[in-house]
Amino acid sequence: MQRALAALFLAFIPPTLAAQAGSPAGPVPVARLEARRAALAHRLGTGVAILRSSEERSIEGDYAQDSDYREDNDFFYLTGAEAPESWLVLVARDSAAAEVILYLPPRDTVTPYTSEQWVGRQLDPGPEAAALTGIKDIRSAERAEAEIPGLVFGPESPARQGFLYLEPGRGQADSPFLHDSIVAHAAAGGGIRIGDLAQEMAPLRLVKDDDELARLRKAIALTTAAERNAMASLRPEMYEYEIEALIEYTFRRGGAERVGFPSIVGSGPNSVLLHYDKNRRRMEAGDLVVMDIGAEFGYLTADVTRTAPVGGSFTPRQRAIYELVLGAQQTAIDSVHPGMDIPRLNQIARAYLRAHSDTLCGRAVTCDKYFIHGLSHWLGMDVHDVGDTRTPLAPGMVLTVEPGVYLPAEALGVRIEDDVLVTRDGHEVLSAAAPKRPDEIEAAVRRGHQP
Repeated sequence: MQRALAALFLAFIPPTLAAQAGSPAGPVPVARLEARRAALAHRLGTGVAILRSSEERSIEGDYAQDSDYREDNDFFYLTGAEAPESWLVLVARDSAAAEVILYLPPRDTVTPYTSEQWVGRQLDPGPEAAALTGIKDIRSAERAEAEIPGLVFGPESPARQGFLYLEPGRGQADSPFLHDSIVAHAAAGGGIRIGDLAQEMAPLRLVKDDDELARLRKAIALTTAAERNAMASLRPEMYEYEIEALIEYTFRRGGAERVGFPSIVGSGPNSVLLHYDKNRRRMEAGDLVVMDIGAEFGYLTADVTRTAPVGGSFTPRQRAIYELVLGAQQTAIDSVHPGMDIPRLNQIARAYLRAHSDTLCGRAVTCDKYFIHGLSHWLGMDVHDVGDTRTPLAPGMVLTVEPGVYLPAEALGVRIEDDVLVTRDGHEVLSAAAPKRPDEIEAAVRRGHQP
């Protein structure tokens, strides 16, 4: 009944108040948020976890390009809210239901030239926030510094039997309150052990729930559409930034609010640079261009790479290297299933390169010498998402598979990357809509050359 009333109330919330206000992704379903918080409490067992929201960036000083605010991943994962200067406290007591408290700044409606006149109305303590997050206990952030020490150090605090969980590197340095009142007190004999909250969150985020997968599928669909549009637009004498603009236009038009990482459009000599993102070079006939791109949709990001001939045709040499990389990638993808792990996938891809290189990369070495990065990483809220890469694959995990061969002396780089979901029976290639076989890529580029 309470959930039905919350859903009814949510329908009447002014749109400027909603978490992800106006975003095509919409708010995270409350049931998902509740399940995530319950899973974290179960994992912690006994203890107190403190999470801090992100800080707003200075438009003048920090060169904010997409927005001056993006929420902290763990805070958003657990609350679904975008709320600067906020705190989330989760008090876990073994099998008992966790106590969850969200501290939100109150509205400033008195000060002349209030912040709302600059950025619009923000989520504040009240029934709107409760309906959006599913958290019943929502308090003013003005009470946080007075109340949080009692939640941690009070005589009934479960942190005394367990841990105080914090995110190392976040919040402590830029929050005098957290450092002086919490961390320093614990270190000075407060009888509290400090645990790494990031290590506890990572296994939860590693397995995607249905809402995350829906967002990720949309991000990947936008990214594969951008790869197709880019191929159809390639022309000699275009600048890399022109392709970058088309890619990111495709993202934005489809509802992606930002890129998951700076778009990489590297042609010719830039194709061998792994994280080249200046995108300033004029492309020439005969170049290969590596397009490593990812849209972010609702806080989930894609990461897809295709390599295409600018002029519409691979040279025999380029095609030979491309097919070698493609074969290594397909062999690794075919090996994705529950129980496998990323280090073994890397070995499989490298073994393929060694076995099939012949003399493509020289008589004394095989092409795996020129595969200079890892094969895979986790994908999710970050492009290189959290989680130990040695973790055995399980259904719901999403990883990239991206072998490459880079030959600087020839200004020839090839990378092929797909996003792969682990399923109960094996895997699903989520980015299959982007052309990948050399004939398909040539056809996609040539179609764009037709009048």
